Amino acid sequence: MSIIDFVEGVCVQQCVYWGTPKPDGYGSETYAEPVEIMCRWDSSTKLVTSAKGEQFVCVAEVMVTQELDIDGRLYLGSLDDLDSNQELDPKSITKAYRIKQFGKTPLFQSTDEFVMVAYL
Repeated sequence: MSIIDFVEGVCVQQCVYWGTPKPDGYGSETYAEPVEIMCRWDSSTKLVTSAKGEQFVCVAEVMVTQELDIDGRLYLGSLDDLDSNQELDPKSITKAYRIKQFGKTPLFQSTDEFVMVAYL
């Protein structure tokens, strides 16, 4: 069993992902259509340093099987849990957290396979 098989095996929770918001031209932002992805959501609080060297309190570490955008949003649950207004505006969902940092660690002896973690 490879590490990628292991990561995919432990990513058994469903979450909803919105990519980085784009300015709408009226002073607000719009998000792309949300998608469901598989993850392993660890709700633990710890101090994390961003790529810019700023420290923040992380409320969850989320292991995923694909790359995610910093400033995107993650919600632990499915699209069925949300109404259409919430799908359009993840900021209206109390527990749709902003991705503050995203880490990609290459596997040993690999240049194209990674363990990926979003810090919320």
